[in-house]
Amino acid sequence: MIDPQFRRALVYVTQYWRRLVLVVVLSLASTLASLAIPLLSRNLVDDALLAGNRSMLVRVVLTFAGFTAVGFLMNIASGLRYTRVSAEILFDMRLDLYRHLQRLSPRFFAQTRMGDIVSRLNNDIGEIQRVAAEAALAWVGNILFLVGAVSMMIWLDVRLFLAGIAVLPVSVWALVIYRRRLEGRVAKFRERSADIGSFLIETLAGMKLVASSGAQEREVRRFRDRNNAFIGSLMSMQRVTYLAGGVPGMLLSAGMSVVFLYGGSRYLDGTLSMGTLVAFMAYQVRLMGPVQALMGLYASLATAKVSLTRVHEIADVPVEVVESPAAVTPTIVEGAIEFDNVSFSFDRGAETLDRVSFSAAPGETIAIVGRSGVGKSTVGDLLLRFFDPDQGSVRFDGRDLRTLTLAFLRRHVVMVEQSPFIFHASIAENIRYARSNATDKNIVAAAQAAGIHDFIDGLPNKYDTVVGERGASFSTGERQRIAIARALLADPKVLVLDEATGSLDPSAERRVVDNYELIMRQRTTVLITHRLDLAQRADRVVVLDGAKVAETGSPSELLAKQGAFAQIFQEDVGLR
Repeated sequence: MIDPQFRRALVYVTQYWRRLVLVVVLSLASTLASLAIPLLSRNLVDDALLAGNRSMLVRVVLTFAGFTAVGFLMNIASGLRYTRVSAEILFDMRLDLYRHLQRLSPRFFAQTRMGDIVSRLNNDIGEIQRVAAEAALAWVGNILFLVGAVSMMIWLDVRLFLAGIAVLPVSVWALVIYRRRLEGRVAKFRERSADIGSFLIETLAGMKLVASSGAQEREVRRFRDRNNAFIGSLMSMQRVTYLAGGVPGMLLSAGMSVVFLYGGSRYLDGTLSMGTLVAFMAYQVRLMGPVQALMGLYASLATAKVSLTRVHEIADVPVEVVESPAAVTPTIVEGAIEFDNVSFSFDRGAETLDRVSFSAAPGETIAIVGRSGVGKSTVGDLLLRFFDPDQGSVRFDGRDLRTLTLAFLRRHVVMVEQSPFIFHASIAENIRYARSNATDKNIVAAAQAAGIHDFIDGLPNKYDTVVGERGASFSTGERQRIAIARALLADPKVLVLDEATGSLDPSAERRVVDNYELIMRQRTTVLITHRLDLAQRADRVVVLDGAKVAETGSPSELLAKQGAFAQIFQEDVGLR
């Protein structure tokens, strides 16, 4: 009975059955070529040795060499073919897992170490592919016979054994030469593998941005490009690997030719019995079995099972937000939002939001304020539908978000976070991320609106400046303004700013707010903020306290009321 872990993995294999049939046919051809060699013993004994025909002896030896070469070439063809197919099976498994990760909520990434995710996605699946390749191409039977064959050959005739390994020094020399070539190929292969690892770490860390920008398919294409480079380096390495193992093997097989000639000559001279010669040659054939299988098939399968289990643990994580098959894409978009009796919890023992209700008309600006931990940022996550409420509903233009396609929702609702994600790419590429077809003119206009154009224009490479890993070469305020420019370029109907100017100094913040207020006319804006100056720019303020709505109204009304809103800013409590 097939283990459940292997049964799940077979789903990926069956998709390539036609191409795998060719691998099997090539392997069978290689095996048949090898199996034909013992038949030459009959010709050797009957037509060459017993008949005393030296010319026949040479012809038999040449025929043997021909079969050996055919087997060698067929083995390379089947091995390279299987390497490519297994690499594509590997990518399919990785791609499915990567797509699954794209659909998981931020809750999963907050609870799981990124290194552990990447290890399973890259290393464990790579180990599965390695074991699969070994299991498919190993000659287990020859491994079991190897030790006994060598022992019997020495016992039968030491001189004949020494003659058979006479070419060993040349084989070792060939192995050293090809190993040197292999080192460069392996180094390049490791680099391409590291490229995939770096890509995964970067995009997984920015998965909210990928999802909210509707860039999943774009990232899949980038992933595929890196994988193609990985496969190219893998195939280059594998070709040299086959030569590094095959050429010395071919040279060692010449030792068999020496056995034929030397042993045959000794038989003709009467110094070696026919039975001894035939038995010795039978063992000699067995010496060419694949040594790599000595690791043991069972141990390899056990390792693969562990890796499969680790991979399936992630694949089995449930997707919290699932798009309904009946989800719609409205043609008329206005930008009205509404929270209707919304409750939500992060399973920490208390409600993050408790029966929260508020609304914003198209084009209206509302501010969400409150002390730390009252659920302000959760409002943005629910609007982007990174989570679904436990109770109540969130609506966009009167429709429950669960009835809308995710692509539609995240096209028209864009969020800028307090710590926005910045890719290791140029400034222009970072701003263009939310709208891949934007022109350079569009990018400059968005940067001007975000108050960062003058800074970028003063850089040596201007918009082509690379910001570094996670934007590390720029300040937090500069990264925030790049993110604001990216959001403005997306031209959404609803813009959510979650402390998006929190790292700017008051002067820079005023310039940014003045600029984007002009652009956000006719758009709905949600300001999640702890700054009074910014909250006073809103048409209405929603104050959260104890996960509930404490009060709502215009900024001037709430300040005059001297309620929760006024107390928050009077006490100067730091908010997230």
